[in-house]
Amino acid sequence: MNTKWAEELFSCLMIGLGAMMASFSVICILIPNDAIDYGTAGISIIINKLTGFNLSLCVGVIFLPFLIAGTLVLGRRFGFKALLGTAVYTIGLALFEKIPFELNTEHFLAVVFGGAILGAGLALILKNGGCIDGSEIFANIIVKKASEKLGKDFSLTYILIVFNACVYTAVFLLINRNAALLSLLVYVIATSIINHFTDHFEAIKQVTIITKEPEDIVLAIREELNKTCTIVDSYGAISGENKTLICYVNYFEMQKMKDILSAHDGTFSTVSTIDEILR
Repeated sequence: MNTKWAEELFSCLMIGLGAMMASFSVICILIPNDAIDYGTAGISIIINKLTGFNLSLCVGVIFLPFLIAGTLVLGRRFGFKALLGTAVYTIGLALFEKIPFELNTEHFLAVVFGGAILGAGLALILKNGGCIDGSEIFANIIVKKASEKLGKDFSLTYILIVFNACVYTAVFLLINRNAALLSLLVYVIATSIINHFTDHFEAIKQVTIITKEPEDIVLAIREELNKTCTIVDSYGAISGENKTLICYVNYFEMQKMKDILSAHDGTFSTVSTIDEILR
């Protein structure tokens, strides 16, 4: 087994582990303590509470259109990992529903603990190129289409905040205010954990590439990511004259960027998080 296949296998195992952690947190900690997950999983839990429909089935049905859209926009590799994560997550939900374990303690403590486990699981999934939440795919598609139309780079943050604000408003109106407040606490804790391990996945990423042969890389970025680059003349103390390419992408486009760079030997690249771009 070569190194690339070993890395892919490891990333799939980490996605599976993260999905199991997330499903354990939701079934065994959050729901018994009147809190819910966020994003499309939160919508599924609301439907489950109001109708009694099977939770794992609701998660799969609601996520399916987002999965299809994400595969079309972000590629088959992303689609496979998203499908893997969602399959393990839904299986985990069904499995833990049958296990007689619930963390019944003071709600605040349980929600803090459950939110931390959920955030750690989701961070593992995102860090390895997967996704089990349709809100992130939805935000990515909106940002991608807006960037293509307006020629600007946008953060996912505000779209995710609005999406989840709608979810928690529904919890407040349809379930009760305590559940809405506890669920909001889950969101704050989980996203804090995710941002710590993924370096603010919802923010714009600046990729700086140093290479002697920029033409093929620029062409690949344009064709596969529909992005452009800034090209700057540079000089290395040992390597001599180079070209420095600067490109802006979002977190879900990073895997394609890594694939492009791995196909071109002799490149050196760094990634940094950009809080804001001024025009």
